[in-house]
Amino acid sequence: MFFHFDLKEFQEKVSTQLRPWQRSFQFWVRAADIYTGYKVFQVRASLEKDVQKQELMWEKQHEVAAEKIYSMCSELGGFFLKVAQLVGKPDLAPAAWVKRLVTLCDQAPATPYNVIRVVLEKELGQSIDELFEYFDKDPLGSASIAQVHRARFKGDKHDVVVKVQHPGVKELMMTDIRNLQAFALYIQRTDVKFDLFSVTKEMEKQISYEFDFVREAEAMARIRHFLCQNNKKSPVRVPCVIRDMVRRRVLVMEYIDGIPILKLGDEMEKRGIHPDGKLAAAAKQNILKNLSLAYGQMILKSGFFHADPHPGNILICKGSEVALLDYGQVKDLPDELRLGYARLVLAIADNDPLRASESYRDLGIETLSKCENEQKEMLRLAQTMFDTKLPPGVTMLQPFAEESSIKKISVKAFPEELFSILRTVHILRGLSVGLGINFSCAEQWRPIAEEVLYVAGRLTAKDLKQVHRRGASRRRFWR
Repeated sequence: MFFHFDLKEFQEKVSTQLRPWQRSFQFWVRAADIYTGYKVFQVRASLEKDVQKQELMWEKQHEVAAEKIYSMCSELGGFFLKVAQLVGKPDLAPAAWVKRLVTLCDQAPATPYNVIRVVLEKELGQSIDELFEYFDKDPLGSASIAQVHRARFKGDKHDVVVKVQHPGVKELMMTDIRNLQAFALYIQRTDVKFDLFSVTKEMEKQISYEFDFVREAEAMARIRHFLCQNNKKSPVRVPCVIRDMVRRRVLVMEYIDGIPILKLGDEMEKRGIHPDGKLAAAAKQNILKNLSLAYGQMILKSGFFHADPHPGNILICKGSEVALLDYGQVKDLPDELRLGYARLVLAIADNDPLRASESYRDLGIETLSKCENEQKEMLRLAQTMFDTKLPPGVTMLQPFAEESSIKKISVKAFPEELFSILRTVHILRGLSVGLGINFSCAEQWRPIAEEVLYVAGRLTAKDLKQVHRRGASRRRFWR
């Protein structure tokens, strides 16, 4: 019997099996380096008594760490690009981190066209030449899970967008998440008194859904229908799915012409609009108002919402119209959690410490008080976590600082499902900071929260009358 040994095939199999181990090793070496760098520096900084010198020392340390985090996220790619999107927010991380990480939003390497073609033809059961009049080999963009190409079907007049999954990406991303979970467990036991492990478990659940494009197409259609039904005109545009062109790893949808929100300033300058002028301010306010309104309705009225509004998923079309893309990450909240969050929104909007504390219990957030004025700090923590407008005196989250609410009110248990709301609010806050608008989503969402609680029998007509008497004297949510 003749035995054929294919060396190349054997090498590819070994390489595929070793890749998760190699990524794990790379992550732990880099994470340990960044973490120990901060721990050693903490000791050094504590010896410096001059506050200004100490602040300068911290800035330099953040710059060193930012370079290392950028290197890790850009070189490992995949899931770590999502981590960069989450961490690189003006209110969530040191300025040096934000400055370095903000450029990583859409820098996932593209899969070569010949590989993408194989995936496409296998999923659709036809050749690209048979289906399309033209198919742009260069992708419009490439993200951690998939890339998108512009194309046009034969006999059609309108362009479409074809989303194709990178082959082999699922296994690597699951490896990355499990490493991050182990790191989160260690960090929450030693430094950050917050239930980080539950947060990473929710990330795992959400990202695992992103690999099923059939589910994404259904989510897109459901949200599009909901927003159209609840408004004379939907506050955001949702792409229309091409129904018979949806597969597990391929999704075809309408092409929406627009510019990424991060390029809005450049586009205004091109058109002779001063970025700090009245016209620009009105356009930015309209963009943020519509985007935030859509989220208030999705989260509080429906409970089913798009959970990934990072800048790479937002296009600005003609007339400041907002298009919301990529429905891989969606969340379906149980009614009790949705109504509990509505109560927390009212507590934040009304600046009510007692109701904020009660809402924590309703939502299943377990805390351990470490301070005298517990209720005041719990409201402050709620504002910091769940409103786009930070509480007075807070410019960004500082979980390691002694004055931080997270240090004073340790979060022992944080329901996994709330992480999607938390992440969404923080991304909206990052966008508002980027657009130069200080606004409170809690105050904007107050009427929606009142309506859903009234419909559910949790607010009486008497309660609503009292609310409406306050209406004329309410603070505006735009500042």
